[in-house]
This record gives sequence, structure tokens and C-alpha cells, in this order.
Amino acid sequence: GLVGLLPGPVARALGKAAGFVWYIFDGGRRRMATRHMMRVLVDRSQARRAGRLVLMSYGRYWAEALWARKRRVPMMLANTEVEGLELILQARDAGKGMIYALPHMGNWEAAAPVAGSEGVPVVAVAENLPNKRITDWFTRMRAAFGIEIVLATGRAEVMRRLEAALRANKAVALLSDRDLRGRGVQVNFFGEVTTLPPGPATLAIKMGAPLFPVACYFNGSGHRVVVRPAIPVPEGLSRTEQVRQMTEALAQEMEDLIRRAPHQWHLVVPNWPSDR
Repeated sequence: GLVGLLPGPVARALGKAAGFVWYIFDGGRRRMATRHMMRVLVDRSQARRAGRLVLMSYGRYWAEALWARKRRVPMMLANTEVEGLELILQARDAGKGMIYALPHMGNWEAAAPVAGSEGVPVVAVAENLPNKRITDWFTRMRAAFGIEIVLATGRAEVMRRLEAALRANKAVALLSDRDLRGRGVQVNFFGEVTTLPPGPATLAIKMGAPLFPVACYFNGSGHRVVVRPAIPVPEGLSRTEQVRQMTEALAQEMEDLIRRAPHQWHLVVPNWPSDR
């Protein structure tokens, strides 16, 4: 509530300052952010500086999340640039729904109003956190951005709801750079084998919906959304091999999207086997 009373520039500056304090006092997150930046940038000195910027950028994300109100979303949309909007419009007109596979870049919730303004409702999956009040707050916050939340209460139930959303010509947004269960598809991601979730590719193949790699970046006081061409479904292969190849292609697309602004990649938890 207090952050919501602040002017937008003040809230963003406060968030970045809080991120800097977080970087100083949380050694575990600092080391993990720097480790991931080493994968992207290779140079150790650059990675250390980028690791600090990651947590400052993440602080801005949290400040915007606390500051966001439904009445402010049109203003945020007006300050959002879009690259690849024609791909969304073509998919909308095709009528099979669409899937957005996103890394944890910038303020990913800010990408949803772009689709909503073009008549494409957005559905997203969220963790069902142990604290119900926090889960409810996340749901309300994302609803302000026009995002309908499906809580991850069970794989079969979640897939049914996402399939229904695609049949209704909605967009399904899935954060795809982290495999929470650790039982996903093995891919080479920034030079090391890890697993990524199979859900985006599986949904695209089953429902015939295009799978778009998407990222949302901070852009000055606003945002920039980038929509990449849909990942094609390989022909003449088993379903398992199709999912594997599409997830590998998605990993490569996310690498390119992350390299555009590495310090805005808010992944500060173990994501590769060697991280653990």
C-alpha cells in the first residue's frame, strides 16, 4: 500500500536501491546471479558487475509489482514498445490460440496488456504458494495486468485448463527458463546441459497453437516487448522427439533474448546441476 502511494519514478528508484542492498547482504543470491552472468558474459569482471545489476533490476520488478494498480495499466501500456506485434495478430486471426514462452526478463507481467489490447486474453500458470495471502496477492496483482491465473495444483488439471484457454483463442503465457520439477527435457542452455519444462512444446503440438518465444525488457521508464517467430513443429518424428527438438530450439531462442539485456534476467536460484 505504501509503495502504491509513490510516484512511479520514485517507486522504481526505491526498488533499485533495495536491490542494491539485497546484493550486498545476500551472499547466496549474489553468488548465484554472478554465476549465471558468467554463463552469459564469460568475462568475470563484467559478470560481477552484471550480477549487481541483476538484483537491482529485480528490485525494480518488485517495486513495479507493488506499485501496479488496474488504473495505471493503460499508462504502462502507452509506454510499452512492441516488436513482432504482427505475429500476435496473425495468430489471433487463425483462431487456435497461442503460447508465449518467456524467460524471467524485466517485468514479464507488463507484456500481458499488449495482447489484451489486441483482443487476446492472457492465461498464466502460477505456483500455489504455502502462504495463501501471498498467493491471493499475486493473483490480484496479475489480474490488474489482465492475466487470468491458473494455480499449479495438479498437472492434469492445469493442462485441461490451458487446453480450454487455447480452444477459446486465448494466449497461454509460460515462464520457461526454469524447470521446477527437475524432470523436464534435457537441453544445452548457455553451454551446459540442464532441463527445461516440456509444457510449452507439448501444448503447441497437441493443440496446434503457435509457440512464440517472448521477452519483456525495461526500457527507460517504460517497457519493450519482443515477440519472436513461432517455433516450427518438426514433421515425421515421434511426439517425444518433437518435444525435445522444440524445447532445444526454445532454449536457443531464450539465450538470444537474454543476451539482449543480461542484467535484466532475474534468475537467482540454481538452474543447472552444477549450481547445486
